[in-house]
Amino acid sequence: MHPHDQTIFALSSGRLPSAIAILRLSGAHAGPALQMLAGKMPASRMASRALLRDASGEPIDDAVVLWFPGPASATGEDVAELQVHGSRAVIATLFAVLSATPGLRPAEPGEFTRRAFENGKIDLTEAEGLDDLIHADTDRQRRQALRQLNGLLGDKARRWREQIIEASALIEAGIDFSDEGDVPAELMAPALSRVEQLLVEIEAVLSAEGRAERLRDGLTVVIAGPPNAGKSTLMNQLARREVAIVSPHAGTTRDLIEVQLDLDGYPVTVIDTAGIRETEDPVEQEGVRRARDRAGQADLVLWLTENDQAETERAGDVPVWLVRNKIDLGGAEPEITSGSPGGRSFAISAQSGTGMAALLDAMVGFARGFFGSTESSFITRERQRQSLKEAADALRRSLGAVGLGEELVAEELRIAALELGRLLGRVDVEDLLDVIFREFCIGK
Repeated sequence: MHPHDQTIFALSSGRLPSAIAILRLSGAHAGPALQMLAGKMPASRMASRALLRDASGEPIDDAVVLWFPGPASATGEDVAELQVHGSRAVIATLFAVLSATPGLRPAEPGEFTRRAFENGKIDLTEAEGLDDLIHADTDRQRRQALRQLNGLLGDKARRWREQIIEASALIEAGIDFSDEGDVPAELMAPALSRVEQLLVEIEAVLSAEGRAERLRDGLTVVIAGPPNAGKSTLMNQLARREVAIVSPHAGTTRDLIEVQLDLDGYPVTVIDTAGIRETEDPVEQEGVRRARDRAGQADLVLWLTENDQAETERAGDVPVWLVRNKIDLGGAEPEITSGSPGGRSFAISAQSGTGMAALLDAMVGFARGFFGSTESSFITRERQRQSLKEAADALRRSLGAVGLGEELVAEELRIAALELGRLLGRVDVEDLLDVIFREFCIGK
């Protein structure tokens, strides 16, 4: 039996134990399995209470059951849902009963969503939006993912693809039926006009400022600097909890310590690094090497020094802000506006929190400028940007081929339509699907 012909089941709710657990089934055997467990078939799309029993009639749990016959279901197949008490014993018993039922098997990660995609319920951009929504940690991530799930980019891409295919059809019709071998102007002109307008629209989406696709992963900020400058104390101030060992002894942090922050809805990963200094200790040398390497890959480096120091170490093209710490010991002003490598300089006390408000406000401003206007962005993944760029390049080549042969124009339009088909997951993406859906959790 082909894997897609089998009925799948999985726990779709969170970690056990819980007050309620939701178990879903999808496939041709979902109905018979529900009939066997509940002893009856509930009305379609109506919640119904039932005492679930195993094949021998032994009671399992008092549950609420729902029945969604395909194709009008989330996956396009017959779907059953069991809302049971969330104990490990109940779920283990249900899994054992379902696993012993012919034609049923546990679902793989993302398999429910993949079936929805393959049955035309959602396109690939909407599936990616669903995955992003599940993993959203901040409100801005949630809003962006929800827009994508609701077809923000997919709807546009479908319309673009339809118009490209229509323009290509006009040109190819002219090639097929022209006695002179040239496409008549009454066919060519409207087709080219449509292509030009589409290119303007796609380029506008591509040129929108910001890096909205980076919102999924967030901004990376590295705290670096010499040993004993207070990097771990600053990390604790940012995280508002003890996440790093704070010690007056130089070289305490031997590795990288990360914490995820929500700064005004922007996801930020802050990394505390080993103090950068010359040392003979091979373990500490490795920590320093990792610190330098991570700083070079960051989006922003906070170079922390003690109050009387003003030297920084560059990290390639990464902006570096000079943060003078321990001002409570030296009496400096909370914020200094000077020309550090990243254009900003601050004075704080990581111990008491003095100057932290100004530093946090500046970090929020940096994130806002880095991500741009995510509220109006259509692109949420690099894959999407690449497909749109390839489509725009093909449209540009099609316009450049005018006068060189209508066949060349039509071929470039075919490539543009193909790229938008890839964006939507409708053509030539089999190698991509396993990668995308494997990232989903089981039961989704």
